[in-house]
Amino acid sequence: MKTRNRIVSGVLLVVFIIIAVIALFPIYYLFMASLQKGETMFSGGMKLFFDPAIMSFKNYAAIVTYRDGLYLSWYKNSLITTVMYTCFGLFFTSLVGYGLGAYDFKLRNVIFVMVLIVMMIPLEVLMLPLYNLIVRLRIIDTYWGVVTPFMVAPVAIFFFRQYVSGISKDFLEAARIDGCTEFGIFFRIMVPIMKPAFGAMTILLSMQQWNSFLWPLIVLRTNRNFTINVGLSSLLNMYSSNYEILFSGAICAIVPILVIFVFNQQFFISGLTAGGIKG
Repeated sequence: MKTRNRIVSGVLLVVFIIIAVIALFPIYYLFMASLQKGETMFSGGMKLFFDPAIMSFKNYAAIVTYRDGLYLSWYKNSLITTVMYTCFGLFFTSLVGYGLGAYDFKLRNVIFVMVLIVMMIPLEVLMLPLYNLIVRLRIIDTYWGVVTPFMVAPVAIFFFRQYVSGISKDFLEAARIDGCTEFGIFFRIMVPIMKPAFGAMTILLSMQQWNSFLWPLIVLRTNRNFTINVGLSSLLNMYSSNYEILFSGAICAIVPILVIFVFNQQFFISGLTAGGIKG
């Protein structure tokens, strides 16, 4: 039996290593290509190994000075919108999810069903009314125009509601007996208990906003106000293609998400598991 388990574990390990190599190969190729000049990146087709003689980090130095710091402006815009979206999103969705999961009131199930329905509506259906809304609010070509329409994510509400539904209500009753207010119960008791959920949602919400492309492309009009995804896509056009800035900039764009995952990885699996099975 032990021998069989070892064989199965070994096979699974080999399979997972192969999957990891396949998943990481595009990042490896992108990094190696970012160390070369544009005219040599695609010469000779796809390669597993590159000539060290033609590789350097000059492309990474070039993105700092590219058009008077234009790339850095894109990077800053993405960081600001991601922080805004994640912080406000966590605050509002956790409050709504807590209310739906911890309190019994009329129309609670109706509201929850409405949240589920909104989750099923594709972005393409909402783009035109949302665009009209931000135009009337005069927040076009601004950070708020990018963040506001999707700040309260239905997926996060669903997740927090499921997580809170699995927490014992005895904590709430004990706090009320001690004279704690409802907001005090949430911030002093529930928030520490919900740390795994906050960790998981921090990763998912920040990735969602950082990788967002279509809505910022519609909302943002000024080149210097572009987010990093929209800005990098503007480097490819029918007249010229700046692959040096594109590849090196794409590698740098991966860093913030990796940092967020490293700091929240201890909560990621536990938060997703708990939120998925309780309720």
